[in-house]
Amino acid sequence: MTLVAILSGAGISTDSGIPDYRGPNGVWRRDPEAEKLVTYDLYMNDPEIRRRSWQMRRSSPAFRAEPNVAHRAVAALDRAGGGAVRVITQNVDGLHQLGGMPARKVLELHGTAREVVCTGCGARSSMAEAMARVEAGEADPPCTGCGAVLKSATVMFGERLDPQVLGQALSIAKACEVFIAVGTTLQVRPAASLAGIAAEHGARLIIVNAEPTPYDEQADEIVREPIGTALPTLLERFHEG
Repeated sequence: MTLVAILSGAGISTDSGIPDYRGPNGVWRRDPEAEKLVTYDLYMNDPEIRRRSWQMRRSSPAFRAEPNVAHRAVAALDRAGGGAVRVITQNVDGLHQLGGMPARKVLELHGTAREVVCTGCGARSSMAEAMARVEAGEADPPCTGCGAVLKSATVMFGERLDPQVLGQALSIAKACEVFIAVGTTLQVRPAASLAGIAAEHGARLIIVNAEPTPYDEQADEIVREPIGTALPTLLERFHEG
């Protein structure tokens, strides 16, 4: 059975109305201040940064976004058989799961924006619940259990990736026969290094991205077409029969 690993970055979700970070119109290019709102030390030590972060989430398109054809194509490949499919995503939007991919087959390297975590006791709860408190007037809602600072269950700048999740991703990269990097610049490590690791272990490396990446020379195939049309066509090749 062929193991197909799909590493997805922000580019797979732009058709769902979620802007990417480092592209020509990316969040960090348009608003350099936005990066401060997701930097751990600043967030933990500055109540004003936290208030601004909660307000940013109120207007974020991520919570209204719906899966697009690319997310659904990945889930369709999983349903079609012909191999095992695993998604390793740099995204925090949860759209792979909403698009039909079983949660157990999705590794979220950078966490999820759909939950919050207490920095004191570690309790997790839904982002929707926290946002309801913000809408009701709490500018910086604390943990209801211990009173410590709440943050999005995403990996902020200055935080380490979950070693267990990263370890699983490395195992998949080493074991897969096909590794498809889609909508990612392959510049943010350690996620980017997974493409090289897969290629070094014999996987066919396919890169679907509008811009060149540092791993293009190692790729067996490079697709520069729009993801919404290119990815479904590409994945059809791996359907059973």
